[in-house]
Amino acid sequence: MTAQLDHLVVMAASLDQGVAWCEETLGITPGPGGEHPLMGTHNRLFSIAGPAFPRAYFEIIAIQPGVTPTRPAGKHRWFDMDDPLLQSRVASEGPQVIHFVASVPGVLTAVKALAAQGLDRGAVVQASRQTAGGLLSWRITVRDDGQRLFYGTLPTLIQWGEAGEDPARAAHPLNAMPASGVTLEALQARHPRPEKLQAAYAAIGLAGVGVSPGTPDLIATLNTPRGRVTLESKGI
Repeated sequence: MTAQLDHLVVMAASLDQGVAWCEETLGITPGPGGEHPLMGTHNRLFSIAGPAFPRAYFEIIAIQPGVTPTRPAGKHRWFDMDDPLLQSRVASEGPQVIHFVASVPGVLTAVKALAAQGLDRGAVVQASRQTAGGLLSWRITVRDDGQRLFYGTLPTLIQWGEAGEDPARAAHPLNAMPASGVTLEALQARHPRPEKLQAAYAAIGLAGVGVSPGTPDLIATLNTPRGRVTLESKGI
């Protein structure tokens, strides 16, 4: 099992707010994204691929106004986006980095590997969205309660493509993204139980994300047109 960073997740109260924040903070306008009917969310995307993380992109995501998720009633959106405290923090302080997603060649195997560590990463859900190039499909872990776990430092798992599709042949959003001028230099996770978090990373073969003891935090260091920028989740 070998996992790699797929994308960073920044939550905004609205996509317009997220775009304005990106322009002011990172010095670029994010590229197009799409809609997620299953979750009632929509996004904007751009590449942050570089030597350290060659398949990474950046997602700015928000709840789509007036859209009811097709996900069954009682099941929450991904990434804790239904959590009132998280929503309040984003509304009062602006867009926040809240999570990251790791791609794996076999999502069911990775879920079992985390289960062996006593961690319930959630059900594997088939999702998709329309793009200019056609339908983009993926399988992703989403708990019924929507929780990220470990204050967002334990990644959600994703496998691109339909069930049974060769991962090496599956379409990936990065394939359609030009260089943005922003690259991810480093990603660090802090948690009061670093040994538990590190064991989880080892179970899915995730390398390149540092783990250290401390107050929960996810710290992304990016090279941007505005210089080096550090984003922190600060325990949300």
